Amino acid sequence: MASRDDIAIEITPQVLLKAYACGIFPMAESADDPALYWIEPPQRGILPLDQVHVPRRLAKTVRQQLFEVRVDSDFEGVIAGCAASRPGRRTTWINRKICSLYRELFENGYCHTVEAWAGGRLVGGLYGVALNGAFFGESMFSFERNASKVALIYLCARLVEGGFSLLDTQFVTEHLKQFGALEIGRSEFHVLLERALAHGADFTAMPGDVGPDGVLEILAASA
Repeated sequence: MASRDDIAIEITPQVLLKAYACGIFPMAESADDPALYWIEPPQRGILPLDQVHVPRRLAKTVRQQLFEVRVDSDFEGVIAGCAASRPGRRTTWINRKICSLYRELFENGYCHTVEAWAGGRLVGGLYGVALNGAFFGESMFSFERNASKVALIYLCARLVEGGFSLLDTQFVTEHLKQFGALEIGRSEFHVLLERALAHGADFTAMPGDVGPDGVLEILAASA
């Protein structure tokens, strides 16, 4: 289901949170389109937190600590990275309205970023929305090989440690399949969403100084 928002109805961060709680999320046609579409796909992508697969080569990359992983330190940098054009993608669905809404959610503690830094430069990361026991992944980017993948691994460990039960990826891509992402029907997703929203979780539960071995152990123990 997709419907264009009515310009007479103001979309606020509160409205956005209610939409997430109903299994709906927004997208724009392009960065230049000021309107939003409400999306509720018939097949929903999720990454089961008790089935996260870390490819052996990526685990080695995580242990090498090629990236410094930070949390919630540069929202503007992350959303700009997600919105940037790059080879194979000339445009993006992240428009000014999206940036404004998620900036407010970030300021209010609902939107979070996981960032990969190298040489003092932000080279990859992701952002999403935490609502009770559900985390809604929105977008990710990478300017260096494996940067966004490492950020995703750290996100999954943080969600496990914080007591989250649902990681919504919206759609399933080949990129996400390697980690165990799968598609489920809309009705099944709503069952999982209802369960996740019924209990609390803490995005900050995992200390920021947990190292790569600790992150991988958290994921291995949850399987």
